[in-house]
Amino acid sequence: MRRSIDDARDAHPPGDVEQPPSSWMVGLSDDCDGCGDLRVTLTVEEVSAAGTGIVAHLDADGARRLRAAVADALAEVGEAPGR
Repeated sequence: MRRSIDDARDAHPPGDVEQPPSSWMVGLSDDCDGCGDLRVTLTVEEVSAAGTGIVAHLDADGARRLRAAVADALAEVGEAPGR
């Protein structure tokens, strides 16, 4: 089972050869034989290189830790963490 939750491109200005545009996708998957259960997946890849990204299979604790880290980073730059 695979289910996409959300995806987007980064907000980096186009044309920067040192920082190519990237995209991210958050989903759910049970295709990890070694994981043994449903996982939250985070995929990050270069926009022009679809299918070559890194996929992290996060358990519930890992997904919560990632969520907290993003909320902390937003707070550091003076932004509300959102929902």
